[in-house]
Amino acid sequence: MLIVISGLPGVGKTTAADLVGARLGAVRLSIDTVEDALLAAGLPRGWETGVAAYEAVGALAELNLRAGSSVVVDAVNDSEPARDTWRRAAASAGAPLCWVVLTMTDSEGHASRLRDRQRGFVHLPEPSWADVAGRAMAPWVDTHRVIDVTGRTAEDVAVEVEKHAAEFGRPD
Repeated sequence: MLIVISGLPGVGKTTAADLVGARLGAVRLSIDTVEDALLAAGLPRGWETGVAAYEAVGALAELNLRAGSSVVVDAVNDSEPARDTWRRAAASAGAPLCWVVLTMTDSEGHASRLRDRQRGFVHLPEPSWADVAGRAMAPWVDTHRVIDVTGRTAEDVAVEVEKHAAEFGRPD
């Protein structure tokens, strides 16, 4: 099973994915980690490097799915081309695809999360609230669960992600 946790920066995708991955014994993959590595290798910051990170993580997801592992990915997934990465990986491996979109209706709390965030990346800068507040998500065409993380613990969010994933079949 491929579980894709999506949403704008700062909503808690990585934390939720880490918890879900650990609880399910799934492989955990993150776009930001790969993008930071690509930037460290000398690729220029920009759209093409972001696309390369999605494609690299998509290939790793497919490889792990084919090996029989469940995979949890955290990625913004704000466009249909980005989402196609996961559709292709799941279809190629014959794996169910579970979509979760995290949102945060408390804009002050969301801005605060971004202000205080330090993930330890060397080459990938942390986005500001101004970067995120104006960012749009393309409409979703896939069946997905929207989870508003406002006022919820990371554990509560992870449990809801797992419940949604269970609707697609038990992850390995």
